[in-house]
Amino acid sequence: MNGKVCFFIGHRDTPEHVYPALEQAVEQLITQGVTEFYVGNHGSFDRMAARGVIAAKQRHLEVRLTMLLPYHPAEREVVLPAGFDGSLYPPGMENVPRRFAIPRANRWMVEHCTHLVAYVTHPASNAGKVVEWGRIQGKRVVELGESLAEEGLPIVG
Repeated sequence: MNGKVCFFIGHRDTPEHVYPALEQAVEQLITQGVTEFYVGNHGSFDRMAARGVIAAKQRHLEVRLTMLLPYHPAEREVVLPAGFDGSLYPPGMENVPRRFAIPRANRWMVEHCTHLVAYVTHPASNAGKVVEWGRIQGKRVVELGESLAEEGLPIVG
């Protein structure tokens, strides 16, 4: 990972009306020099984030999209959807129990990214904890709040 790197974190049940704000946040980050985007593969927020980056890749050929893998690729076959440039299984995850795999992979990503795009409506959730950790680590956080997402406007914090 070189340069400016963005990781997406949000709830698996994120409503579709968040997508315009997410898409706008991706474009804004690209204009700020972010070219590497990482996203998980568990739920609607991850699917929307991937869709937004894939759409942006049509206009910005330098952009890359990588899928974060919380489980070892030998354990579960990895089939990358169209539009992804690759996958990443964080180093040191081999001995992490399955129930801790997603939070540990998320934490690793926060430690290795420069920007976070987040949709968190439940601060005590894993997504909320990831955003809190990102702020502690000094990451730039784009938070897609409920009221702003409905209007299609991200908040940059």
